[in-house]
Amino acid sequence: MSNSREAAGAEPEDEPALPINELFYSLQGEGRLAGTPSTFVRTSGCNLRCWFCDSYHTSWEPSGDWMGVEAIVGKVDERGADHVVLTGGEPLIHDASEVLLERLAERGYHTTVETNGTVVPDAPVDLASVSPKLESSTPTPERDPKGDGEWAERHEDRRIDLDTLSRICERYDHQLKFVVTGPDDMAEITDLLTRLRERVAVRDEDVLLMPEGATRERLDETRNAVAQLAMEYGFRYTPRLHVDLWNDAPGT
Repeated sequence: MSNSREAAGAEPEDEPALPINELFYSLQGEGRLAGTPSTFVRTSGCNLRCWFCDSYHTSWEPSGDWMGVEAIVGKVDERGADHVVLTGGEPLIHDASEVLLERLAERGYHTTVETNGTVVPDAPVDLASVSPKLESSTPTPERDPKGDGEWAERHEDRRIDLDTLSRICERYDHQLKFVVTGPDDMAEITDLLTRLRERVAVRDEDVLLMPEGATRERLDETRNAVAQLAMEYGFRYTPRLHVDLWNDAPGT
């Protein structure tokens, strides 16, 4: 694992630190813990570029301030929630994320790491919330929100690493959370699960289908179709509770 320089400025050298885009208290909006009061630590920087990314300012235009791990833990303590969600961007591209997870475990917090499944952490994690990226996430020239598809090849090459994905599933309690744009995604999902299950056990109940959409209006267009797909394939449907409650407001 290596530190990312895709976020704000250079990393301080005197202590482990992370580029923090947001640190806030809210409800977990997705997955098996949806509705759980949680403190969110959102790092900046990502090794992928999904065209529909709902945290644009951690990936396409990464922004944030470097914060030492001890200062982050102090801010988490102030929020008072038992659950902490480390998210991004892709938080595991930063070495200091492992230090943070160790410190949080020492203090008794339940930790969820939201990751794209391309980096294996070496730290205590209570729930690995893995969102493997499908072909429909690739920022082709027609879908690129910022340019003309300059990231498409890198994204496509990196988005699925079966060895890494299987190691995460072997090592941690996990959920596989697929962002679904429509029925055309299902063949890729079932093929990936077939290949993954040749290496590691993955239960249907740990496979979650989530509608693509960062606004209420977009979710209105996708949620019913994705719910039907979950019933058809026997997987779980997960809402985007934070979007339903607060639309696309930051800090939610």
